Amino acid sequence: MSNNLSEPIKTSIAPWLSVSRATEAVDYYKAAFSAAERYRLADDAGQVIVAQLSIGDAEFWLQEDADSSPEHQDRRSVRMILTVNDPDSVFKQAIAAGASEVAAVSEDNGWRIGRIADPFGHHWEIGKPLL
Repeated sequence: MSNNLSEPIKTSIAPWLSVSRATEAVDYYKAAFSAAERYRLADDAGQVIVAQLSIGDAEFWLQEDADSSPEHQDRRSVRMILTVNDPDSVFKQAIAAGASEVAAVSEDNGWRIGRIADPFGHHWEIGKPLL
């Protein structure tokens, strides 16, 4: 992230996930998707309050907010789609890191894609378009 204030800001939209255990969530996304931590706001005990992560060039945020976490509300208002070159290996990596399988990786509707539920209640489609 550049600190040059004279550079124009690139317009973008990034998901913001509410989770009940933000520090664990940061560790999970690093293990599951090789996410890089770009920003962290922590409390006095070192627990994450807000974090910005990236998977390749795709950025997202997460925040400690148990009341809004789908894990505690039994609902999903957002479902993520992670487009990668090798969905099979990323899917396996996410499962190994603690996700549960919702739908196995398969080919359908022009995509090779599978779906996992992460330990924080968010669903991720992991796939790539077929050429």
